[in-house]
Amino acid sequence: QVQLVESGGGLAQAGGFLRLSCVASGSITGIYTAGWYRQAPAKQRELVASITYGGTTMYVDSVKGRFTISRDNAKNTVSLQMNSLKPEDAGVYYCNCDVLSLGRLKNYWGQGTQVTVSS
Repeated sequence: QVQLVESGGGLAQAGGFLRLSCVASGSITGIYTAGWYRQAPAKQRELVASITYGGTTMYVDSVKGRFTISRDNAKNTVSLQMNSLKPEDAGVYYCNCDVLSLGRLKNYWGQGTQVTVSS
């Protein structure tokens, strides 16, 4: 059984920062592509940033230059450093990972962590 647990959400002022972490636990051989998604109220969930096993990153245009996704393969951890936060960055952030476990590659979601940005 694989679980993804996010932490680090909360309330920040506009211009401030937060750091989200996602730790994968269970019978894990490796984590392949990992990403952070965001869902704002009444909006569809969108991919904010992703990172491959080798470290290639991708960002949605609205967060480029402000957010940084990183990973620690030895610790099965994926992080999202969010700087210069804007009110429109608010939402529930979900970690998503392709995990190789017990010989099978499956996609997993975390439970989400709330990010609120005050103006």
